[in-house]
Amino acid sequence: MARGDMEDENIIGPRLRALRDRLGLSQRALARKAGVPSSTVSLVESGRTSPSVGSLKRLLDAAGVSLGEFFSAEFETPAKYFYRHDELTDISRGEVSYRQLGSGHDSSLQILYETYQPGSDSGRVMLSHEGEEGGLVISGRLEVTVDGQSRVLKAGDGYLFPSPLPHRFRNIGDSPCVVISACTPPTF
Repeated sequence: MARGDMEDENIIGPRLRALRDRLGLSQRALARKAGVPSSTVSLVESGRTSPSVGSLKRLLDAAGVSLGEFFSAEFETPAKYFYRHDELTDISRGEVSYRQLGSGHDSSLQILYETYQPGSDSGRVMLSHEGEEGGLVISGRLEVTVDGQSRVLKAGDGYLFPSPLPHRFRNIGDSPCVVISACTPPTF
């Protein structure tokens, strides 16, 4: 792929987010209007996937913008400080749901609304990455393992540790577990 093509591909996500913000639509609302899965908008905006021309056209039709206008217009993203629950960016699939506050491109702090279904976990392999992270359990029970130490946390309990230490999260309860977490720098 030529360098110019790569640069064009990398602008789709930020431009789509700016357009959606300008229209005051959540990712889910735009996806619903376009008839595409809500994860599609999140994946495109985060740059984790490049949409087909057909998918991009469906999204733009739902936003009332042609392909030509999309690539030629300047969309300014207004400063955004407040987010409704349906405006959180879904950055996961499966038994563990990670919903991010903000776009993730504008901050050195990542804040997540996490939901672990009963029996779900962050994976069999322990996580380890740069930075630090912390969180508070809002409901349910979560087993947190950090550097060989494990604790079962319940609503109101929290954790805080350097992220290079091997760590893992697991819902050992029979109901969903909700956690509000933060890490810096962002890891997703």
